[in-house]
Amino acid sequence: MKLRTKYILFVVIVHLTALVLTYFIFNNNKVYFMLSEVVVIVSIVFAWRLYIQLIQPLKTLMQGVDAIKDRDFNVKFLTTGKHEMDQLIDVYNQMMDELRIERTRQEQQHFFLEKLIFTSPTGIVVLDFDDNVQQINPKAAQILGVEESQLLKQPVDNLQHPLLTFIKQLRSGENIVVKPDGINTYKLQKSHFIDRGFSRNFIMIEDLTAEIVAAEKNVYGKVIRMMAHEVNNTVGPVNSIMQSALKTDQLWEGHKFNTLKDALQVAMDRNQNLNFFMRNFAELVKLPPANKKQVDVNQLTNSVTKLMGLKAQEKAIVFEFDLAPGPFYILADEQQMEQAIINIVKNAIEAINDDNGVITFTTVSNRLTISDTGSGISAEQSSNLFSPFFSTKKDGQGIGLTLVREILVNHGFEFSLKTITPKKTSFTIMFG
Repeated sequence: MKLRTKYILFVVIVHLTALVLTYFIFNNNKVYFMLSEVVVIVSIVFAWRLYIQLIQPLKTLMQGVDAIKDRDFNVKFLTTGKHEMDQLIDVYNQMMDELRIERTRQEQQHFFLEKLIFTSPTGIVVLDFDDNVQQINPKAAQILGVEESQLLKQPVDNLQHPLLTFIKQLRSGENIVVKPDGINTYKLQKSHFIDRGFSRNFIMIEDLTAEIVAAEKNVYGKVIRMMAHEVNNTVGPVNSIMQSALKTDQLWEGHKFNTLKDALQVAMDRNQNLNFFMRNFAELVKLPPANKKQVDVNQLTNSVTKLMGLKAQEKAIVFEFDLAPGPFYILADEQQMEQAIINIVKNAIEAINDDNGVITFTTVSNRLTISDTGSGISAEQSSNLFSPFFSTKKDGQGIGLTLVREILVNHGFEFSLKTITPKKTSFTIMFG
């Protein structure tokens, strides 16, 4: 029962009782009976006016409560001139002002946070209370290579993307650096925040590829320059001494030193090979900026296959072509791109161990794909393929794919190298 109902019921009972009592008490005295009736009527009027004054603040308070329920913080009340009522109105109006200011501040903070997440260079995936994907920013969608709609409301544990499989191994507050495709490096971090008293997780994906590549290049650049300096300082004088000895006929007159002369010549040749070896390394450091011009990828591919044809014939390897009709133009440095494709084809030839292998060249949808039927790439090898000095070959220098990476990165081309099936490994270059 409401308070006002109780009050009205109480007033009615009291005055009915008073009327009944006055009737029995002053029934024989008309004057006193009439006076008592007047008193009861005045009491009723006074009780009604008192009811209005007591109930009005409650009505006002209920209107304010309804406004708060509707989250309408613009509703305010005017003062009435009554002290108690005005105190309540002042407190209510002050509370509404504070709520309106706080709501405005929260909306601004929320808008700023949404803008920050949307424009962040770090990929962010926000999960709901059940670890379903609730929000994903454009950078995360770009890194994962999917549309936002494909991930929303999906359980994160059910997603099969290589990066997200690493996230499943992390607890909140942990992070890990991974290199899933051997090319790009990412830092994954899982953390949480409190929403309405409950914990929710979010995932941050930071692309460290550019920083890692720059750091690697800086390190191996210093190593190569130091090695080249020491080798040149040693090989030059030694070769000069041996060449002078070979040209001094007086040293060999009357002696049968042909074996020694041959050994000196072999040593000189070995020194020259060492110089060539160091020049290959120096190419990584001295790679000039790309001089971009219009280049026909189809024509460039045909030129490289003619150059590498004899090497392929030695292992009975066949070149197959599925090239786009007509010219396929891109903006690139022709010499650098030719060197990159030569290295890719050379690796493909060396990866084919049996005879009658096939290397296929495909140009379609603004990309070039070079596939081979070689032995493929293991999971252990894939994470280190483009690392400097790493090679799967016994006598490899580990600079072929590193040079390819440097050339393609300088051009701004995306690329991938992976084994699709046991007898199909593809190197794909995306030109834009």
